[in-house]
Amino acid sequence: MLSGYLTERTVRTELAADGKEAAIREMAAMPATTGNVRDTEELVRVALAREAQGTTGLGESIAIPHAKTDAVSRPTVGFARSTEGIEWGAPDGTTAQLVFMISVPEAAAGDEHLRILALLSRKLMDSGFRDRLRSAPDEAAILDVLREIQ
Repeated sequence: MLSGYLTERTVRTELAADGKEAAIREMAAMPATTGNVRDTEELVRVALAREAQGTTGLGESIAIPHAKTDAVSRPTVGFARSTEGIEWGAPDGTTAQLVFMISVPEAAAGDEHLRILALLSRKLMDSGFRDRLRSAPDEAAILDVLREIQ
């Protein structure tokens, strides 16, 4: 269940960013409003370093950037949409329209971030779920859709 990691503060209906690095910066600022992030710049640095190892653009217009760092005090997930789509280097060539950012403390990294990734990935394979995420009119409606992730 992701509800403990996602709140209205970590959900955005539309990213202002037009590139991957700007999107990661914008996404990292979201969990910073929850008090779960000690150092936003470090979170961005670690997420970009992970991105440099290989894209987190999964295809099907989905990207899941993630960071394991003690700049984060507890696991947090952010979600935002990009109507235009952001070039993320996905294997199928699609741009990222549904972006999730997983941030976990180094100590919790092993199991927790993989568990969150598995929950997300499984649900995101469902095209109906992706469509509901795309069409949800506001943050509250997006959270309702995300509550389906068990």
